[in-house]
Amino acid sequence: MSKSNLSDPIAIRLPENILADIEQVAETCDRPRSWVMVRALKMYLAGEGADILAVRRARDQVAGGNVHDIDDVLAEINEIINRKEPLK
Repeated sequence: MSKSNLSDPIAIRLPENILADIEQVAETCDRPRSWVMVRALKMYLAGEGADILAVRRARDQVAGGNVHDIDDVLAEINEIINRKEPLK
C-alpha cells in the first residue's frame, strides 16, 4: 500500500482533555497520536466539513453567474408536466 504525500509538520494546541483522549486511543490501538488525529480529521471532513465545502462551491457558482432564475425553472417544470401523457 502506498503512502499519501505528507505535508510539512504543523503545530496545534489542544485542550488537555482532548489530547488525553487522543493519547488513550492511540495507546489502545498501538498507533501514534498523529494516526488518531488524521482519522478524526477525515471523519470531520467527510461530514460537517463536506457540508461547508459544498456551501463554498455553491457560493462560488453564484459569484460566477452559474445560476438559474427560479421563475424560469418553475416554468420549465410546468411545461414538462403539461406535456406528459396521462396514465392509462
